[in-house]
Amino acid sequence: MKHTIEVNGIKLYANHGCLNEEAAIGGHYRVDVQLTTDFSEAAIHDDLSKTIDYVLINQIVKEEMAIRSKLIEQVGQRIVNRIKNETRNLHGLRVKITKIAPPINGDVNNVAIIIEE
Repeated sequence: MKHTIEVNGIKLYANHGCLNEEAAIGGHYRVDVQLTTDFSEAAIHDDLSKTIDYVLINQIVKEEMAIRSKLIEQVGQRIVNRIKNETRNLHGLRVKITKIAPPINGDVNNVAIIIEE
């Protein structure tokens, strides 16, 4: 069976970016994670150990976002790698990192990267 778990709108403040100002000042980010799995056993037995714990997903995102990178592409790949390594019964994964109000000399709400596996 195919089920989806979403952890959406994880709000963070981080210091990613190529500019020195971004490293010093930081900015606002939002991360959305979508996990495809089969949680039939968890639903039948009301057992957290038989599904993907979204508390763990939130923790992984927070820890990886706290490590400075120039590119959110790198941060996204680190998040994907950790989720794949630290969860079981994962059939699909989508991670979206949104950088709010990026300093790109234009009127832009946000930029985002998406990694799907």
